[in-house]
Amino acid sequence: MSKILSFILCFVLCAGHVIAQPIVSPVVRDQLSAISSVKLNGFVGNKLDELNKNRILAQDASHLIEPFKHRNETRLWQTEFWGKWVTSAIGAYQYNHDPELFAKIKQSVTDLLATQSPDGYIGNYADNAHLQQWDIWGRKYTLLGLLEYYGISRDKNVLKAAIRLADHLLAEVGPGKTNIVKTGNHRGMASSSVLQPIVLLYEVTGEKRFLDFANYIVTQWETEDYPKLISKALAGVDVADRYPHPKEWFSWENGVKSYEMMSCYEGLLELYRVTGFPLYLSAVEATVQNIIRTEINVAGSGSAFECWYHGHFNQIFPSFQTNETCVATTWVKLCFDLLKVTGKSVYADQIEKSFYNSLLGAVKTDGSTLIYYTQLEGYKTPGAKQCGMEISCCIANGPRAFVLMPRFAVMKNDDGIVVNFYCQSEAKVQLADGNNVFLKQTTNYPESDSIVVEAIPEKEANFPIMFRIPEWSEKSSISVNGQYEEKIEAGTYKSVSRIWKRGDRVTIKLDLRGKVVRKGRHFALTRGPILLARDSRLGGGDIDESAIVLDKNGIVPLEPCSEKPANVWMCFTVPLQMGSYVQLGADNRTVRFCDFSSAGNEWSKENRYKVWLEETIDVRK
Repeated sequence: MSKILSFILCFVLCAGHVIAQPIVSPVVRDQLSAISSVKLNGFVGNKLDELNKNRILAQDASHLIEPFKHRNETRLWQTEFWGKWVTSAIGAYQYNHDPELFAKIKQSVTDLLATQSPDGYIGNYADNAHLQQWDIWGRKYTLLGLLEYYGISRDKNVLKAAIRLADHLLAEVGPGKTNIVKTGNHRGMASSSVLQPIVLLYEVTGEKRFLDFANYIVTQWETEDYPKLISKALAGVDVADRYPHPKEWFSWENGVKSYEMMSCYEGLLELYRVTGFPLYLSAVEATVQNIIRTEINVAGSGSAFECWYHGHFNQIFPSFQTNETCVATTWVKLCFDLLKVTGKSVYADQIEKSFYNSLLGAVKTDGSTLIYYTQLEGYKTPGAKQCGMEISCCIANGPRAFVLMPRFAVMKNDDGIVVNFYCQSEAKVQLADGNNVFLKQTTNYPESDSIVVEAIPEKEANFPIMFRIPEWSEKSSISVNGQYEEKIEAGTYKSVSRIWKRGDRVTIKLDLRGKVVRKGRHFALTRGPILLARDSRLGGGDIDESAIVLDKNGIVPLEPCSEKPANVWMCFTVPLQMGSYVQLGADNRTVRFCDFSSAGNEWSKENRYKVWLEETIDVRK
């Protein structure tokens, strides 16, 4: 192993010399690509519309730009908020084409550029505090926002401003200057996550200095006691064990910060796309697989106090500040990037799980704000305001995952169409030969197990449609016009190739049986991608009371509730044997559970919820 790691380190240290000529287009072609014409309807579509209207469009953009006008900051992160908001707003505009939203985005960009100084700097840090704390982190989000706006506007002045901003950074850090991984927080991960927009800027401009700077960043990761995001990933080091606990938690010493670490891997994956260096992809995939195995919990997210902590194993224990919304958002974005690059359904499974649980659970029912931590028990409360402003990192960041969902729902590859997300929806896909295919899904999944997909091509043609079979769906079926397909395997795509004609109907049935997840003396319940929770509004006694679930080989009979409180999406009755204070067998009853995203939706201390229930010990067994 030491020889392998030595080779990796040598290659990374020499990475700046590998590519002699600038490459404008990625050398690695994505396996899957997004399409521009998708409309989500039903429950999910309504939630997205509410979030777009009441959170993204309702944001006072001038409030986010105000900090850029005052160059006196030394430690806070106000300048991340604009970039997060504008990238979510651009995603929303690409989805709904709202002219009011576009006008708001355009005005905010104009106002921001008015704060750019002659040397190219856009930020709020004092001259003598540049590169400290969250300065470069904020510049990263500004650069991302400007590049995404250039993508929809093609405004050359915006691109020039982005180039000037990047060149100002290159003048301050790099070979012979300040080492980027010695700046900011979390062993330089916060600062060096600027890798992603730097690579994107290289793709847009073809300017080799930006590729050289990207390679420089990766070089610094593998030196001395810095993040070692490549070598530790390939050596199989758990993300929670990359560095010991620091004396000061939120500091440069803390090298296991979840959000910042994943942000660096987003950049490394983009660098892989333009260099084709396979160890970059291997490092990203190894880390993501490690996160799935050691950190992601039943709600599809992770972290405690915003850091990795072996959360997959420790999720049954109450922990301070679990499931930060910024972590869930970045997790979904990273999985989406990997899905595009690799075409592997495992990443689509992770997106679905996180979206239906942690992300939907983070949004207030009217879409106006987001919670900071979607913990597995307790109650919900609005995210704390930060940096003296009327917003927080999670309120700004969370919508970025939601506006990604239409692009995730239906995608295409070189041959045909890929259906990732089952939802009442409509999509128009243009195939490689120019043939347009209208795809309509009729379903209320995941409330029910049936999805009907109508394929309506402009011209009859032979092409494949790939349908995702979730890893949890042990019993699935697909039929086309009543004819059943064979070899349906969980955790894969089922490719259906035929001459598609107008009126062809595909019926998909997925396995929505209730299942028990056991860890030690605790259990949780799931139904397909949906995590279930006890909620104090549903009655049935103390939600903290121990119980024995009356399952058969891990399968639990679930029945829809005859009635449910307001703001509850799904509700089911579950047979349980409750407590330990009554004669054995005398307290068998059905108890109501709701979907995790609805749990605690009153957002009050009185409305408590709980996912992991303690199992009553029966000493006879």
